Amino acid sequence: MEMPASTLDSVKHADFDETKAYVPQEEKGKAFFDDGREIELLHFVYGHPSIEEIRGSPENVLKAIDEYGRTKKYLMNVGADKGKIVADLVAEVKPQVMVELGGYIGYSALLFGDAVRKAGGKRYFSLERNPEFGAVIASLADLAGLSDIVKVVIGSSADSIKRLHSQGSLEHIDLMFLDHYKPAYTSDLKLCEHLNLVTPGTVLAADNVIKPGNPPYLEYVRSSVEKKRKAASADMSNGMDVKSEFGRNADMYKEREGEEKINTELKGNPNLVYESKLVNSYEPTGEPDGVEITRSRPNTLPEQATVAGQIDGPAGKSPWMLRGHDIDLIDGSIDPKQPIDVKVQDHGGLCASNLKKQ
Repeated sequence: MEMPASTLDSVKHADFDETKAYVPQEEKGKAFFDDGREIELLHFVYGHPSIEEIRGSPENVLKAIDEYGRTKKYLMNVGADKGKIVADLVAEVKPQVMVELGGYIGYSALLFGDAVRKAGGKRYFSLERNPEFGAVIASLADLAGLSDIVKVVIGSSADSIKRLHSQGSLEHIDLMFLDHYKPAYTSDLKLCEHLNLVTPGTVLAADNVIKPGNPPYLEYVRSSVEKKRKAASADMSNGMDVKSEFGRNADMYKEREGEEKINTELKGNPNLVYESKLVNSYEPTGEPDGVEITRSRPNTLPEQATVAGQIDGPAGKSPWMLRGHDIDLIDGSIDPKQPIDVKVQDHGGLCASNLKKQ
C-alpha cells in the first residue's frame, strides 16, 4: 500500500540532513539516467578546482560526485546514508571478495571498494551492463587510486557471473551488493547459489527494497528452507509481471538498455538458511528507502543423530528427511534390527556427517 504524501514527507524530514540532498529525480516520463549526465559528471569531476586534492582520494572523489548530484542533476547512486550501512557491513564482515551487481557511475564501487581494501580484502568486482557506465566507473576508480582493488566487468549480470566463475576468477562471494535491474535480483542470487558462489557465511545487501521495492526478492530471502523447497519442487519460477512489480524503473531500463533476459528456471539452493532484516534509510534525495541485509547461516547436521524408521533399500537416494535435508545412503548395513553407521552427504553442499541408528 502506498503511503500518503504527507506521511512520506514527515518521514523524509525526520532525521535526514536536507543540506546534503540531491536534486529531485526527474518527473515521470523524463529520463533520469543515460541521457549524457554520466559523461557530464566525468567532466565535472576532472574539471573541479580541487582536482589535485581529489586525485588518489576515494573520499574526495565521492564528495565531488555528491556535489554534482546536489547542484547539477540527479544521480541514481546508493548515496551516503545507505552507503554507510553497507560500508559498516564491509568493516564487520571483512570480505576477501565482494561483488556488486549494477555499478552505474561507480559511487558504490568507490565507497565499498575502499572499505574492502581497508578491511584487508583482495578484490571488488563491479558488474555493469552498460559499457559507457563501466568506463565511467573505471575512470573514477583510477582517479581515486582504487584500480588495484576494483575490477569492472562489462556485460549482463548473469553472463558476467557465469564467465568469471568458469574462468576461475570468482570462486566464492563473501559479500554481495545488489543494485541492478530489480527483476534480476532473485534470479541472479539463485544463479550464485547454483554455482556455489553463495554459501553459508555469505552476506547479501540489497538496495532499493522500498523505493521502488522488490517483493519477489524479499519473499525469497525471508522464506524458510521448507517454503523454498516446496516452491522448487512445484516448479515455481520467479517470473513476474515486470511492469506491475517494478513500474517506471523497469520501463526506463528496458527503453535505455534493451530487454534483459531473466532465467526463471534455476532453482538455486533452497537448502540455504537465510536470516534477513530491513535497515531503513534514505535515498540521496531524502526519500525513504532501505537496505535488506541477509546472512546465510550454516545448517549443519549433528555428528550423531538417532534415525527412526526402517531403511528399506541399498545405497542410493533415500526418501527420508532430516531437518529439511535429503540424504544419500552412501554406505552401511540395511538391517534395521542392528545398530548401523550411515554416512550422509547433504544435498545443499553444507556438510557431511555420520548418523548412528540405535
